[in-house]
Amino acid sequence: MKHAAVLGTGSSMPKRVLTNADLEQMVETSDEWITSRTGIQTRRIAGEGEQTHLLAARAAEKALLMAKISAEEIDLIVVATITPHKIMPSCACFVQSEIGATKAFAFDLNAACSGFLYGLDLADKYILNRPDMKILLIGAENLSARVNWKDRNTCILFGDGAGACVLSSKKDGAGIIDSNLFSDGTLWQLLHMDSPQSLNPDLVEEIIDDSYILMSGKDVFKHAVRAMEDAIKGLLKRHGLSTSDIALMIPHQANIRILNKLVNRLGMPQENVYINVDRYGNTSAASIPIAIDEANRQGKINKGDLLLFCSFGGGFTWGSLLMQW
Repeated sequence: MKHAAVLGTGSSMPKRVLTNADLEQMVETSDEWITSRTGIQTRRIAGEGEQTHLLAARAAEKALLMAKISAEEIDLIVVATITPHKIMPSCACFVQSEIGATKAFAFDLNAACSGFLYGLDLADKYILNRPDMKILLIGAENLSARVNWKDRNTCILFGDGAGACVLSSKKDGAGIIDSNLFSDGTLWQLLHMDSPQSLNPDLVEEIIDDSYILMSGKDVFKHAVRAMEDAIKGLLKRHGLSTSDIALMIPHQANIRILNKLVNRLGMPQENVYINVDRYGNTSAASIPIAIDEANRQGKINKGDLLLFCSFGGGFTWGSLLMQW
């Protein structure tokens, strides 16, 4: 069987850099408070001409260039996002229009921070069925549009950006090996974001703070570490592997405390874990593909390497995925 393999990667970040010093002027906080609790020093904030679909399209174009594939050759576009600039049409349809992928069908995927991981699993299923299929998978977010800038517990965490991968089968056997995905809708209140107020009076919620990201940080931390650890260990056990077999782990960039706790519980060397949360903050579905592109372009990923991805997000959604590069 031929699995989904990465042919090219790309990423696109907004121009504006928001520092912890900037946040000190906006909300009651400090650089020391933010850094010690999250590890984040800067994050990117979208501006004019940097809507979600435009960041996604720019990341896609870089991935296509690396893959040496034209947009017209793409069969499917999937965008993992919780912050499209319109509810309808999908962000993926706007990307299709921007890059000229005239033969592709397109749709969005909403699994919060786990969206790109879910998308990789989905792309693998398509390619298992049709190995010649070429898929453009993008994680893109404008979380700054959904942050309450008066809430210091959330506004310090999130940033904007997009990352993309072109996927198809390869003759050398590289590709996705397996995934271990989960969700638990009973815990939605610990991390969620309301839609705009309903226009149907019978469906109006009694209390809606606004269309902000709302989070119970301590509870999310507790669930995130344990859930990702279990998803990783279960996947490795299924294939008779250990963390020592992993060349590089690329986790969702939530915050440094979650990442450090997870790495310590797994017993992985820090040098085998790619972290960029200090520069971009939490970019939700975009965080893993941005990190993949950076690691790839920095030469940190080599042919034949065994890679491990993991994530945890609102829903709750979480999981892990193994891939041979």
